[in-house]
Amino acid sequence: MANSIDFSDYVLDTQKVADFRQLIENEITQTDHLDITWQYLIPELGEGGTCSLFGQLQEAPFDLTQHVDKRQKNVDAMAALARIVKFVEQQNLIDWFGIYQSRSIDNQTQLLKLSYFGKPSRPLFPVDEDYARISNNAFVALYGKGRVINNVEHYVANGGEYYTCDPAVKSEVCLPYFSQSGEVLGIIDAEAFNNDVFTSDALALLQAVCEIVPNYLPE
Repeated sequence: MANSIDFSDYVLDTQKVADFRQLIENEITQTDHLDITWQYLIPELGEGGTCSLFGQLQEAPFDLTQHVDKRQKNVDAMAALARIVKFVEQQNLIDWFGIYQSRSIDNQTQLLKLSYFGKPSRPLFPVDEDYARISNNAFVALYGKGRVINNVEHYVANGGEYYTCDPAVKSEVCLPYFSQSGEVLGIIDAEAFNNDVFTSDALALLQAVCEIVPNYLPE
């Protein structure tokens, strides 16, 4: 299934997923201090606000506290998400990784970037049919269907629409995570600077993340 972009086409080793889940939960319970990123730099957006201008950063950082307050429950949730991101980073497979939560912002459903590692990227993605045509993030959040692109250049050459935040990205996986009732609560996004990074083992890691993140979301 290496050429498929539909995550449902991949058969994952359930034991590997369970093993990753346990390792991530162990990371979350660590007691050493880990800073929570409440502000982060973001790119300038192009005309119409649709495209990030890579390498051009806004002067003022994005302030998460405008959307997530610092009551203790949210601080604990954000700390857990930071540890999940740290665990993914430590696997040395992925060059960029982010956890987004679906929220109503400015009377519109948007994906809010809660925690990430890698280069600066936009903090919000509208979740609507227009953005879903060009953005994997929006598509996955809107339809609840994961996407695996192990060669961005081939994907685009074959007619696929692709939202380019960093031109160095050659592979990307975008997966939804759900509530117990099946509602899409948000997505995770993983990017790599090499082709064919997202093997079954890498996808097992990301699936484990998707199973854990709903337990640690801020209100």
